[in-house]
Amino acid sequence: MQALNSKMKTVSVTEPQIGQTPIRVKLAAVTLAGFSILAFTVGNAKASITPDSFADLAEEVSPAVVGVVVEQEFQGVNFEGERQNPFAPGSPYREFFERFFGEGIPGMPNPEGEPHRRGQPRNGLGSGFIIDSSGYVVTNHHVVGNAMNITVTLDDGRELEAELVGGDRRTDLALLKVEAEEPLPTVEFGDSDAVRVGDWVMAVGNPFGFGGTVTVGVVSARGRDLRGGSLVDFLQVDAPINRGNSGGPTFDLEGRVIGINTAIFSPNGGNVGIGFAIPANAAERIIEDLKDDGQVSRGWLGVRIQPVTDEIAEGFGLEEPMGALVAKVEEESPASQAGLKAGDVILEWDGAEIARFKDLSRAVAETSAGEEVEVVLWRNGAEEALTVETGHFDEEQVAALDQKALPGKGRALGDVGLKLVEIDEEKRRQLGLDEEAEGVLVTDVERGSAAARAGIQRGDVIESVALEDTESVEALRQSIEEAQEEGKNLVPLLINRRGEQSFVTLEIQAG
Repeated sequence: MQALNSKMKTVSVTEPQIGQTPIRVKLAAVTLAGFSILAFTVGNAKASITPDSFADLAEEVSPAVVGVVVEQEFQGVNFEGERQNPFAPGSPYREFFERFFGEGIPGMPNPEGEPHRRGQPRNGLGSGFIIDSSGYVVTNHHVVGNAMNITVTLDDGRELEAELVGGDRRTDLALLKVEAEEPLPTVEFGDSDAVRVGDWVMAVGNPFGFGGTVTVGVVSARGRDLRGGSLVDFLQVDAPINRGNSGGPTFDLEGRVIGINTAIFSPNGGNVGIGFAIPANAAERIIEDLKDDGQVSRGWLGVRIQPVTDEIAEGFGLEEPMGALVAKVEEESPASQAGLKAGDVILEWDGAEIARFKDLSRAVAETSAGEEVEVVLWRNGAEEALTVETGHFDEEQVAALDQKALPGKGRALGDVGLKLVEIDEEKRRQLGLDEEAEGVLVTDVERGSAAARAGIQRGDVIESVALEDTESVEALRQSIEEAQEEGKNLVPLLINRRGEQSFVTLEIQAG
């Protein structure tokens, strides 16, 4: 066997500095048994270099990061001692509150060992950052909501009383104003759209009230949705975020704010490396609006929407699942006046594609009230275009209706696993439905049936089948049979569940 003769030659360029983007090349030539093998690696230096230290960055930005201490009337426990969440129904932050805003969790004991009661003051902790040398401070709405007194603690230990300029529940942002004798240190918003998964980030805040604390990590994901009506596509970061970091900034390596820490996901309330930050580009628009007059002005369409699933797309004749399916059109709303109907699938808003259903909510919210917008939608198997004049959004508190006992056993629709009864005045009263509500009431769903797989539940009211209103069990049966005869395998049903409308697709066997 020929002896192994190996030679290696390495060539490398000068190691680049952070912020530069030269190409680093390493060449290795190996001679093995008479054959020459050339291997090389090429990397982007900016993405691959780990900083030797974050100390300079921390020293630069920390003076503009503040602690926020609030005294507020506690609303978390009612007079019967039952736990209540401080966020309104429908808020995207209800389920995250107890995992994040740890000081004074509803129903938990205060330092004296007794639970807080409504009307008692309590202290809460959060973070914030100064964006204007005259004293404007950004934080989370849930940190300062219902506050009686707000105190901002600067990095040098000074405490300043703060005034709430305005807050926005839909994005969980708030703006404070403090008065100081001299200009205050500030930080600037960066471009969160340019942030990539894997980029280094540094979070600074006031965890557990300890004061300025720095943690480091990377952007783990983009476009996270916390559900519940949020207008934000969150950044997910793994820089450790703990109780009290809420409202604090997340920085890029240039010292620019690319996110505002808002929530964590954790089974035990502590950091597990899954934190969420409001992207700076979304936050900056809201903060400017709050700075102007303390309020956020949003467009309003007046529809309730849901995602377009693969099954719904097939049932509606769409080539792919995209857009926002209109489940309900509010009376006397801009949508109603423009002619939108339940069952329409909105594909474009003002020239922008609606790929996901929440794209519509965000697009409408960013449209000024009174603006005329062209809407492209899918109706009856074809595209149509309508012009909508947006209204002004006015947030309302929505309370869920209690589900009452369901009367009667109902008539069986055995092929799909449903038992149904017609709706009369008594059933409308028991279910809290509008006087005009029509349809058939689901009294039972067979386990493992097509109806169960579609997500239909006992107590649902089926209002339409294949976009045709249904007022009786027999009419519903006939509609399904007609769909079967037409060779359809899926049929859309409009469901009213305790006052909330949505579409489901029911699997049927084509005739």
